[in-house]
Amino acid sequence: MNAPSPGRLVLLTTSHRVAPGQLSWPAWQALHGADRVLCADPAHPQLPYLREAGVEVEIAATPDAAGLVDFLAGGRTAVLVQSGEGDRRLTDALSRLAGSGRVAMPDLELLPGAYDLPGARLVDLVQVMDRIREECPWSARQTHQGLAKYAMEEAFELIEAIEDGDRDALREELGDVLLQVVFHARIAEDGPPAAGDEGDGGPFSIDDVAATLIDKLVRRHPHVFGDAVAETPEEVRAQWLRVKGEEKERTSVTDGVPVAQPALALAAKLASRARAAGLRVPLPEGPGPGPALLALAVEAERQGSDPESALRESARRYREAIRAAEGH
Repeated sequence: MNAPSPGRLVLLTTSHRVAPGQLSWPAWQALHGADRVLCADPAHPQLPYLREAGVEVEIAATPDAAGLVDFLAGGRTAVLVQSGEGDRRLTDALSRLAGSGRVAMPDLELLPGAYDLPGARLVDLVQVMDRIREECPWSARQTHQGLAKYAMEEAFELIEAIEDGDRDALREELGDVLLQVVFHARIAEDGPPAAGDEGDGGPFSIDDVAATLIDKLVRRHPHVFGDAVAETPEEVRAQWLRVKGEEKERTSVTDGVPVAQPALALAAKLASRARAAGLRVPLPEGPGPGPALLALAVEAERQGSDPESALRESARRYREAIRAAEGH
């Protein structure tokens, strides 16, 4: 004679990064086919959508593990809609029953009701930043101008991690650069603190920043998102510059080149813009090392080298030579 089935307990997990009610088809099948559906959290965001779909949910803040096992005996099925942190009291109690060896335990199944999409943790980042902005005294007082220096520092630290080939540092520094983006977007969401203090325009959010970037990427990649043809990196770059120029309605190839960037990078950028436009512009002359350094930067750019990176690499080797001379 066959032993009675111990039943089945389904632990249904959901993600707060996915809109409530957006569950997988296996999840809906399990919910509609269960003999009981339980949830320990009366404020669980899924509950209104489950009830609207005709699923009766029992709120069991302190589930009776032994009683649930007894109910499942004979082949019944129960679904436990878990909270974001899980329901440790029930699972711990079930573990103790299983460890006793005296109870026929139901089959336990972990069923993901929703899967995070790539980039889902960015939702968490926005929520964490929002709370920090509201509750941290230092963060609450920051402005775009006050944070500007940190953006530059983090960018240089990112470059150093790339040049060192340190992937752990690269991951951390990318996060620090991302923090600057999210922090500035959160400040912008509050709007300028005073008229004329930080420029014109109304408030905007990180979603507005992302939407602007998406529109820009789509426009500047017509060979990906449209009918344009660009089969080589050179053709892609020329197309990018052409579309960018049409967007900005610039009257000079030097428009949009930030003059506050490091001098060698500035020289190389200007030379690149002039060369791409087919302009033959004589280099300035005069006393001091400036004209000679400019000529070196322009020549390096013409040969396809980044003079800023090249000089920084030489400076790093020079630093190591100095340390060696010191006995380090």
